[in-house]
Amino acid sequence: MEKSNIIKLVASLVFTVGIGSIGAFFTAEEITTWYAALNKPSFNPPSYIFAPVWTVLYILMGTSFYLIWKRPVSQVRTAGVLFFLIQFILNFFWSFIFFKQHKIGGAMIELVIMWLFILFTINEFRKLNKTAAWLLVPYITWVSFAGALNLAIWKLNT
Repeated sequence: MEKSNIIKLVASLVFTVGIGSIGAFFTAEEITTWYAALNKPSFNPPSYIFAPVWTVLYILMGTSFYLIWKRPVSQVRTAGVLFFLIQFILNFFWSFIFFKQHKIGGAMIELVIMWLFILFTINEFRKLNKTAAWLLVPYITWVSFAGALNLAIWKLNT
């Protein structure tokens, strides 16, 4: 592997795992207080599941991003990178909206928009590298589950 590709891989992983971990800052304090007091559906996983799942997802996302970033510049790559960055920003702010602002409905709306941008990202990445697209499938699957959980919590607490 070329040195520039190693740097891109490490940067991609540090970016996704690092920024994703910063999002956890908004959740940590709220897990044992506000979130613990909410009514939750029977399919709500235990809190200790979320950190390892998100860590794996951020690693997959970073690897996926790297596979696209190392490709030659093109209109498709630019669109894919733009969609990736938009969905990633939305991912980051979901934690803030849900956990810090306690806006369960607002977080649900934001999550739907994020889900669409993940889908757009997968579609653009697929055009350049099928592996990069497939690496995002666990992520959109988990976000789909998170959407069902978010919706159930919203209904149970309004």
